[in-house]
Amino acid sequence: MTLINELRTTTRRSSDLSKHSADVFAEAEDHTVQITRRDGEPLVLMSQREADARDALLQFAADLITVTLDDEGTLASRMADRFPWMLALSPEDQAKCAQDLVNAARASFATKQPHLAIAELTAWRETATAIAAGLTGQLVEWLDDAELVERP
Repeated sequence: MTLINELRTTTRRSSDLSKHSADVFAEAEDHTVQITRRDGEPLVLMSQREADARDALLQFAADLITVTLDDEGTLASRMADRFPWMLALSPEDQAKCAQDLVNAARASFATKQPHLAIAELTAWRETATAIAAGLTGQLVEWLDDAELVERP
């Protein structure tokens, strides 16, 4: 999805929801749709994916605020307390991770693109999980010649 589509919101009347529900639902799968009503405040229709992304971003924001309110230790150590999976990373990677997460969160909030911060958080968490599982960046020894093996 492009940045323009994700920021796009269309407005529909509540009568469109009953008369052209398939069209309105198709729009809501692509971007947020505001439903205006004569008798009340407008409502917003969006996909569950978009609502979940917004919820995840708000939870991440709450975690970052909690981390920044603490003044003991480095940013990386405070974030490792909040995100224990960071402890699988080297101290240098913990510092890089902390800064990358803060930068991604700032970009997400500035552009209203929750996926920026969530993708960064997921990538670092998966990296830490891989390291904890013993998957490191060690060089692999490739065999130059094929060896014949007997049939089992």
